[in-house]
Amino acid sequence: MQENQNQAAEAVENEMTDTASAAHTELEQTPEQHIAGLEAEIAELNDTLLRARAELENQRRRAQDEVAAAHKYAIGKFAGELVTVKDYLEMALLDQSGQIDTLKMGVDMTLKQLVSAFEKAQIKDIAPKAGDKLDPHQHQAMSAEESDAEPNTVVRVMQKGYLLADRVLRPAMVVVAKVKA
Repeated sequence: MQENQNQAAEAVENEMTDTASAAHTELEQTPEQHIAGLEAEIAELNDTLLRARAELENQRRRAQDEVAAAHKYAIGKFAGELVTVKDYLEMALLDQSGQIDTLKMGVDMTLKQLVSAFEKAQIKDIAPKAGDKLDPHQHQAMSAEESDAEPNTVVRVMQKGYLLADRVLRPAMVVVAKVKA
């Protein structure tokens, strides 16, 4: 313990000596030399500050450019998938054979390609069934009709809805049951 106190005392004494030496050196300088030294230090600090500001501005600008590019090209993968679907639809319209089965098969293949594109883009169907409870977050009641079913349950679906990831892209349009009068 005594040894630690001795080491601490030596460290304090050395620091005081260094401080006194630095102060003594400053006192030996003329005021003009001291001012020149301070002005040089200020110039160096200003230069460092300007470089730091410029670097910060460059980083901010690069981040803005990256965000703009992300917004601009965010649907690139999905668009690539849809191009194939468009090609299949155009080929179907060019078919002059008049064979319904061939056309039907082509439309089925096109639908499968579109479903695949939707899966890759995380687009899912909202397809309620008759008897499901009305969910105002995913369903839009277009009308109500008298039914034996429990009130506010789906009687029939007029149009499917879609989710994009977990956000409603379009709610399912449904007809709901109401109590018979």
